[in-house]
Amino acid sequence: MLRITKYVWADILQNRVVLAYTAFLLAVSFALFSMDSNPAKGLMSLLNIVLMVVPLISIIFTTIHFYNSYEFIELLLAQPIRRSHLLLSEYAGVASSLTSAFLIGVGLPVAIFAGTATGLFLVGAGVSLTLIFVSVAFWASVFTRDKAKGIGVTLLLWFYFVLLYDGLVLTVLFSFSDYPLEKVMLVLTTLNPVDLARIVVLLQMDVSALMGYTGALYAELLGSTFGIVYACLILLVWAVVPLLSALYMFRRKDL
Repeated sequence: MLRITKYVWADILQNRVVLAYTAFLLAVSFALFSMDSNPAKGLMSLLNIVLMVVPLISIIFTTIHFYNSYEFIELLLAQPIRRSHLLLSEYAGVASSLTSAFLIGVGLPVAIFAGTATGLFLVGAGVSLTLIFVSVAFWASVFTRDKAKGIGVTLLLWFYFVLLYDGLVLTVLFSFSDYPLEKVMLVLTTLNPVDLARIVVLLQMDVSALMGYTGALYAELLGSTFGIVYACLILLVWAVVPLLSALYMFRRKDL
């Protein structure tokens, strides 16, 4: 299992897409921190890029890699290797390689220019989103054998979590504005890992006052140590549940 993980990890790190992804994050991170002497502004701008780019690259690259490796997976399954071990090895290899690329592209500049708790939370949010969307990509890839359909599903999922979900939440807020929806908003936030990661990082930047009464409630419940632990557990659930679902389907799938 470890040998397969090392092979996948080394192979992906040599991929031109991953190298370009690392170079892009590195260039953007250094550029944002160099534009202003205040590292907090650089972190704010970098957060928006991380929330958009990291999920997109993680979910699309993983999906394409899985379909391109299908023959390799079938060959390994002809050996005395358990399906669950093979899929977990693939996941570990892809997730670790993309995480390494993110840590070099974003973690290194953050450590140099903004080595604070806020910077640490930003890096942690990026790593969490990488693990989550790689997991979601494995679920979508195992769910359908058709490559075009699998890529379409992953693109729809990214569009939903990153763009569409906020619009749906705003629709709920406007439609039921006469009712107290603060606690409902907290529940809705946990249903979207991108929003949850965004709020946790923003709370470390002390901008909750700009978020109104709901922001004060976020600061009260998610700004404490208990709230941070709760948010980390929810993000862990988002990473584990799609992977377990993919394992369940992969063990029973007719290849």
